Amino acid sequence: MALIEELKWRHAVKAYKPSEKVSKEKIDKIVEAARLAPTSSGLQPFRVIVVENQDLKNKLAEGALNPDCMRDASHIIIFAAWDRYTAERIDEVYDYTTDQRDLPRGRFGSYTDKLKSIYLPEGAEENFAHTARQSYIALGLALAQAAELRVDSTPVEGFDNATIDKVLDLGKHGLRSVSLMYVGVADPENDWIAPMKKVRIPTEEFLIEFK
Repeated sequence: MALIEELKWRHAVKAYKPSEKVSKEKIDKIVEAARLAPTSSGLQPFRVIVVENQDLKNKLAEGALNPDCMRDASHIIIFAAWDRYTAERIDEVYDYTTDQRDLPRGRFGSYTDKLKSIYLPEGAEENFAHTARQSYIALGLALAQAAELRVDSTPVEGFDNATIDKVLDLGKHGLRSVSLMYVGVADPENDWIAPMKKVRIPTEEFLIEFK
Protein backbone atom coordinates (compact mmCIF):
# COMPACT_ATOMS: atom_id res chain seq x y z
CA MET A 1 0.00 0.00 0.00
CA ALA A 2 3.03 2.33 0.21
CA LEU A 3 2.72 3.49 -3.41
CA ILE A 4 -1.00 4.15 -3.01
CA GLU A 5 -0.31 6.36 0.00
CA GLU A 6 2.34 8.31 -1.92
CA LEU A 7 -0.04 8.80 -4.84
CA LYS A 8 -2.64 10.11 -2.42
CA TRP A 9 -0.01 12.56 -1.16
CA ARG A 10 1.09 13.95 -4.53
CA HIS A 11 -0.64 16.72 -6.42
CA ALA A 12 0.13 18.87 -9.44
CA VAL A 13 2.05 21.69 -7.81
CA LYS A 14 1.10 25.18 -9.04
CA ALA A 15 4.01 27.18 -7.58
CA TYR A 16 7.61 26.39 -6.67
CA LYS A 17 10.29 28.00 -4.53
CA PRO A 18 12.92 29.19 -7.05
CA SER A 19 15.69 29.08 -4.46
CA GLU A 20 15.12 25.42 -3.55
CA LYS A 21 16.77 22.63 -5.54
CA VAL A 22 16.12 18.90 -5.82
CA SER A 23 19.24 16.78 -5.37
CA LYS A 24 20.90 15.10 -8.35
CA GLU A 25 20.44 11.76 -6.61
CA LYS A 26 16.67 12.18 -6.60
CA ILE A 27 16.56 13.47 -10.18
CA ASP A 28 18.61 10.45 -11.27
CA LYS A 29 16.12 8.09 -9.61
CA ILE A 30 13.19 9.78 -11.32
CA VAL A 31 14.93 9.52 -14.69
CA GLU A 32 15.79 5.87 -14.02
CA ALA A 33 12.12 5.10 -13.35
CA ALA A 34 11.30 6.60 -16.74
CA ARG A 35 14.09 4.63 -18.42
CA LEU A 36 12.77 1.37 -17.00
CA ALA A 37 9.24 2.00 -18.30
CA PRO A 38 7.74 -0.69 -20.53
CA THR A 39 7.28 0.25 -24.19
CA SER A 40 5.76 -1.36 -27.24
CA SER A 41 8.15 -4.00 -28.60
CA GLY A 42 10.80 -2.64 -26.23
CA LEU A 43 11.71 0.12 -28.70
CA GLN A 44 11.84 2.97 -26.17
CA PRO A 45 10.96 5.45 -28.95
CA PHE A 46 11.51 8.56 -26.85
CA ARG A 47 14.16 10.31 -24.84
CA VAL A 48 14.19 12.22 -21.55
CA ILE A 49 15.86 15.63 -21.32
CA VAL A 50 16.60 17.29 -17.98
CA VAL A 51 16.98 21.06 -17.83
CA GLU A 52 18.33 22.81 -14.73
CA ASN A 53 19.97 25.82 -16.39
CA GLN A 54 17.99 28.94 -15.51
CA ASP A 55 18.56 30.76 -18.80
CA LEU A 56 17.19 27.76 -20.67
CA LYS A 57 14.20 27.48 -18.34
CA ASN A 58 13.40 31.14 -18.99
CA LYS A 59 13.47 30.57 -22.75
CA LEU A 60 11.39 27.39 -22.53
CA ALA A 61 8.74 29.20 -20.47
CA GLU A 62 7.69 31.38 -23.42
CA GLY A 63 4.16 30.38 -24.34
CA ALA A 64 3.63 28.20 -21.24
CA LEU A 65 0.27 28.37 -19.47
CA ASN A 66 2.06 28.78 -16.14
CA PRO A 67 5.43 30.31 -17.03
CA ASP A 68 6.30 31.15 -13.42
CA CYS A 69 5.93 27.51 -12.47
CA MET A 70 8.27 26.48 -15.27
CA ARG A 71 10.86 29.12 -14.43
CA ASP A 72 10.78 28.47 -10.67
CA ALA A 73 10.89 24.67 -10.73
CA SER A 74 14.21 23.12 -9.78
CA HIS A 75 14.27 21.03 -12.94
CA ILE A 76 12.21 20.57 -16.08
CA ILE A 77 12.04 17.03 -17.41
CA ILE A 78 11.07 16.87 -21.08
CA PHE A 79 9.64 13.73 -22.65
CA ALA A 80 10.42 13.86 -26.37
CA ALA A 81 9.40 11.13 -28.80
CA TRP A 82 10.88 9.96 -32.08
CA ASP A 83 9.46 12.00 -34.95
CA ARG A 84 8.94 8.74 -36.83
CA TYR A 85 10.02 5.10 -37.02
CA THR A 86 12.84 4.13 -39.37
CA ALA A 87 14.42 0.80 -40.24
CA GLU A 88 17.71 2.10 -38.82
CA ARG A 89 16.18 3.00 -35.48
CA ILE A 90 14.44 -0.35 -35.11
CA ASP A 91 17.60 -2.24 -36.07
CA GLU A 92 19.73 -0.17 -33.69
CA VAL A 93 17.49 -1.05 -30.74
CA TYR A 94 17.44 -4.75 -31.55
CA ASP A 95 21.18 -4.91 -32.31
CA TYR A 96 21.81 -3.40 -28.87
CA THR A 97 19.35 -5.85 -27.28
CA THR A 98 20.93 -8.92 -28.84
CA ASP A 99 24.43 -7.68 -27.97
CA GLN A 100 23.41 -7.21 -24.33
CA ARG A 101 21.90 -10.70 -24.24
CA ASP A 102 24.89 -12.33 -25.95
CA LEU A 103 22.72 -13.34 -28.87
CA PRO A 104 23.64 -13.13 -32.57
CA ARG A 105 22.51 -9.99 -34.34
CA GLY A 106 19.47 -10.72 -36.47
CA ARG A 107 18.12 -13.19 -33.91
CA PHE A 108 14.81 -11.29 -33.96
CA GLY A 109 14.92 -10.49 -37.67
CA SER A 110 11.49 -11.89 -38.49
CA TYR A 111 10.00 -9.78 -35.70
CA THR A 112 11.77 -6.57 -36.69
CA ASP A 113 10.71 -7.17 -40.30
CA LYS A 114 7.12 -7.34 -39.04
CA LEU A 115 7.54 -4.07 -37.12
CA LYS A 116 8.94 -2.37 -40.20
CA SER A 117 6.05 -3.63 -42.32
CA ILE A 118 3.62 -2.06 -39.83
CA TYR A 119 5.29 1.28 -39.05
CA LEU A 120 7.31 2.28 -42.10
CA PRO A 121 4.36 2.56 -44.53
CA GLU A 122 2.61 4.92 -42.10
CA GLY A 123 2.95 8.68 -42.28
CA ALA A 124 5.20 10.60 -39.90
CA GLU A 125 2.26 11.97 -37.89
CA GLU A 126 0.80 8.51 -37.39
CA ASN A 127 4.22 7.25 -36.27
CA PHE A 128 4.61 10.18 -33.88
CA ALA A 129 1.18 9.59 -32.36
CA HIS A 130 2.36 6.09 -31.42
CA THR A 131 5.79 7.07 -30.11
CA ALA A 132 4.24 9.91 -28.10
CA ARG A 133 1.81 7.51 -26.40
CA GLN A 134 4.73 5.35 -25.33
CA SER A 135 6.36 8.32 -23.60
CA TYR A 136 3.33 8.81 -21.37
CA ILE A 137 4.00 5.46 -19.71
CA ALA A 138 7.41 6.78 -18.68
CA LEU A 139 5.89 10.05 -17.48
CA GLY A 140 3.53 8.12 -15.22
CA LEU A 141 6.34 6.10 -13.68
CA ALA A 142 8.46 9.23 -13.21
CA LEU A 143 5.58 10.90 -11.36
CA ALA A 144 5.16 7.81 -9.18
CA GLN A 145 8.88 7.74 -8.38
CA ALA A 146 8.83 11.43 -7.48
CA ALA A 147 5.91 10.76 -5.14
CA GLU A 148 7.76 7.86 -3.53
CA LEU A 149 10.68 10.22 -2.92
CA ARG A 150 8.29 12.92 -1.65
CA VAL A 151 9.50 15.24 -4.39
CA ASP A 152 6.96 17.83 -5.55
CA SER A 153 6.10 17.62 -9.23
CA THR A 154 3.72 18.72 -11.96
CA PRO A 155 2.83 16.86 -15.18
CA VAL A 156 2.48 19.42 -17.96
CA GLU A 157 0.94 19.67 -21.41
CA GLY A 158 0.32 23.42 -21.23
CA PHE A 159 3.39 24.65 -23.12
CA ASP A 160 4.41 25.66 -26.62
CA ASN A 161 5.86 22.60 -28.34
CA ALA A 162 7.44 24.68 -31.09
CA THR A 163 9.34 26.72 -28.51
CA ILE A 164 10.61 23.63 -26.69
CA ASP A 165 11.64 21.94 -29.92
CA LYS A 166 13.41 25.06 -31.23
CA VAL A 167 15.24 26.05 -28.03
CA LEU A 168 16.52 22.50 -27.47
CA ASP A 169 17.05 21.83 -31.20
CA LEU A 170 15.17 18.55 -30.86
CA GLY A 171 14.70 18.18 -34.61
CA LYS A 172 18.44 17.60 -34.93
CA HIS A 173 17.95 14.47 -32.83
CA GLY A 174 14.82 13.32 -34.65
CA LEU A 175 12.67 14.16 -31.62
CA ARG A 176 9.55 16.18 -30.87
CA SER A 177 8.42 17.28 -27.42
CA VAL A 178 5.37 15.54 -25.97
CA SER A 179 5.01 16.41 -22.30
CA LEU A 180 6.91 18.01 -19.43
CA MET A 181 7.35 17.32 -15.77
CA TYR A 182 8.28 20.07 -13.37
CA VAL A 183 10.22 18.97 -10.30
CA GLY A 184 11.04 21.14 -7.31
CA VAL A 185 10.00 22.30 -3.86
CA ALA A 186 6.45 23.61 -3.62
CA ASP A 187 5.84 27.16 -2.44
CA PRO A 188 3.06 26.69 0.14
CA GLU A 189 2.05 30.36 0.05
CA ASN A 190 1.34 30.34 -3.68
CA ASP A 191 0.56 26.68 -4.40
CA TRP A 192 -3.17 27.36 -4.20
CA ILE A 193 -4.29 23.79 -4.83
CA ALA A 194 -2.25 22.24 -2.00
CA PRO A 195 -4.79 22.84 0.81
CA MET A 196 -7.65 21.43 -1.24
CA LYS A 197 -8.98 17.91 -0.90
CA LYS A 198 -7.67 15.48 -3.52
CA VAL A 199 -10.66 14.52 -5.65
CA ARG A 200 -11.02 11.55 -7.98
CA ILE A 201 -14.06 9.80 -9.42
CA PRO A 202 -15.34 7.15 -6.96
CA THR A 203 -14.07 3.62 -7.59
CA GLU A 204 -17.59 2.31 -8.21
CA GLU A 205 -17.91 4.78 -11.10
CA PHE A 206 -14.30 4.58 -12.28
CA LEU A 207 -14.11 0.78 -12.43
CA ILE A 208 -16.10 -1.27 -14.94
CA GLU A 209 -15.86 -5.00 -14.29
CA PHE A 210 -16.86 -8.02 -16.36
CA LYS A 211 -16.91 -11.11 -14.15
